[in-house]
Amino acid sequence: MVKKGWRFHNNEKKYLNRILKSDFSAGSDNYMSEQFENLFAKKHNQKFAISSNSGTSTLHQALHSFGVGHGDEVIIPALTVGMCGFVVWQCGAVPVYADVDKETFLIDPADIEKKITKKTKAIMVVHLYGLMCDMDKILKIGKKYKLKILEDCAQCFLAYDDKKRISGTVGDAGSWSLESSKHISSSEGGVLTTNNKSLALKMRKFGGLGFTNITAFSGKVRIDKNKFQNPNWKRHNEFGFNYRMSELCAAVALAQTEKLEYFVNKRIESGKEFLKLLKKKNELLIPQKVPNKYIHSYYTFAALFNGKKKGISWSAFRKKFVNFGGDGIYSAWQTVNNEPCFYNARKNGLYSGSMKISNSYGWGETPVAINLQKNIMQFTTNQKNKKEIKRQIMALKKTIEFFE
Repeated sequence: MVKKGWRFHNNEKKYLNRILKSDFSAGSDNYMSEQFENLFAKKHNQKFAISSNSGTSTLHQALHSFGVGHGDEVIIPALTVGMCGFVVWQCGAVPVYADVDKETFLIDPADIEKKITKKTKAIMVVHLYGLMCDMDKILKIGKKYKLKILEDCAQCFLAYDDKKRISGTVGDAGSWSLESSKHISSSEGGVLTTNNKSLALKMRKFGGLGFTNITAFSGKVRIDKNKFQNPNWKRHNEFGFNYRMSELCAAVALAQTEKLEYFVNKRIESGKEFLKLLKKKNELLIPQKVPNKYIHSYYTFAALFNGKKKGISWSAFRKKFVNFGGDGIYSAWQTVNNEPCFYNARKNGLYSGSMKISNSYGWGETPVAINLQKNIMQFTTNQKNKKEIKRQIMALKKTIEFFE
């Protein structure tokens, strides 16, 4: 059994102690956050990075910076987490569900274009499981209809497309999650990047309580004591939420970002071993298709389970895999439009601000996503070493042999 905590054995404790010793004084305000943001921006060749308390908050901040509001529409993939829909609601807008490609499991550009109306304001693409979407086609659609593009990279750190562009750096803004299961983690947290100064300022102010002295480059609010302690100082010049990342989380995020390539490469190593096994004669699992010259960062190794055609249930396959020593197999979430809150809103009428949107509204169907959701299997790739990777591969090999 792998000893827990192996991912946090370097500068994490050192940076945490530095913050604790500072007594959270005004002089250390946003110190770790700025260092983390600067390093993250540098690693992604972006001008601005904005830290936040979660990857959900970052999506909300980005959509707000795009000007998404009441009655607007945002196109999202049906096959993703519910939070992608929640943040659209939080803007007072309406999530419109696009179907996905049956081989890559990613948002289908052709279906995006079908779902565009006069109310569409933005497209949120999700680089699912560690694989980038077809950004060339999506950028072309965005340009044609003058739409903003948000890249949700919660599961996709340092993936590349065929033009060697890094995930999260192609659209108008990129968003990452630092939740505990991600490539790098600060327990909870998120970060945005952009090259657009205006968007950076809007995202930072919206997530930083609208403090007057926040800038595109910095979230510091206690810069000048003579101003901050003056009774005439007006602190807030905009409305905002408190989405700021804590300095303790930022300390861990900084240390983790220093090792970003190391953690990504370990997941890629694991993903390639799964791929090698399934390239052999196998009829039970069809791996997520990786387009030519793309680099998959393997948040998980995703595959389509084909065993039902042979009378093998999803749960029976998973149970046998675990019995053979596997970590377990994760299913895909329910498609967003099938999650109860979204389904009920569609069925009974969704209130967006003061506007009721009925079931007749053109949200569209997503048959590919709904079919995939029932059959996708996700295998863990966060193993510490080759021995642990081998244990997962052998468990899968034995499971396939057992059923075949």
